Amino acid sequence: MRVPLPALVRVRGRSMLPTYRDGDVLLVVRGVRPRPGRAHVVRLPPDAAGRPRPLSVKRVTGRDPDDPERWWVDSDNAAEGATSFDVGSLADEDIVAVVARLVRRALG
Repeated sequence: MRVPLPALVRVRGRSMLPTYRDGDVLLVVRGVRPRPGRAHVVRLPPDAAGRPRPLSVKRVTGRDPDDPERWWVDSDNAAEGATSFDVGSLADEDIVAVVARLVRRALG
């Protein structure tokens, strides 16, 4: 059994607008099962050049209809950010943490 671990993360970028914006601080919980409909910290696959991507905040929308062992992720901002349409679905180990709440809104 994994013990849930809290952590603070800072949002970078605009892919989760309007829910979260660049600079927001989020309380996340590691070691819990993914919760469809909620925002999560995820590990996306490398980019087209093979470079690793930073951890990202994405919304887990549910299981992949073609592979129910994997998760489908999306951005709240349709104009920006990588989604499962771009990178495919994610394995359980790529869902790092669930967002519990917004701790501090970025200024501006």
